[in-house]
Amino acid sequence: MQVVAEVDLLQRSEEEASLKMSGLLMMVFGIFAMIAFVSLQFLDPPSRQMLVGYLSVASLITMFASPLFIINLVIQTRSVEFMPFYLSLSTFLMSMSFFAYGMLKHDYFIYIPNGIGGILGAIQLALYAYYSKPVEERRHPLLG
Repeated sequence: MQVVAEVDLLQRSEEEASLKMSGLLMMVFGIFAMIAFVSLQFLDPPSRQMLVGYLSVASLITMFASPLFIINLVIQTRSVEFMPFYLSLSTFLMSMSFFAYGMLKHDYFIYIPNGIGGILGAIQLALYAYYSKPVEERRHPLLG
């Protein structure tokens, strides 16, 4: 009887999580549709480009900064098990390549967020390099 109750509880929590994710997805689509409608109906092309450019810069910086929320956990646990190396490396490399592209095209909507993403990716890689070593190697022998 208890096993049936636990299975039922697990199914309900999975359904609630699925419903929550569907709601968030619908919210993202709604925001996208609202931005597209407002920019197409009420803005001229240069203003539309500026609006969409600034929104893109904000979303890219947010995307690049989101893995940094794990930094506190990495520092507290002194372990990089919660920060995947290949994600940090690919973020850094992709940011730097788009930064270079933006610089060549003289497009600040490309190079500003990707330059920030490159810096944040470098911070992640530095943390990974520091905390992936065993604790004994991180101590400075002359400092005690």
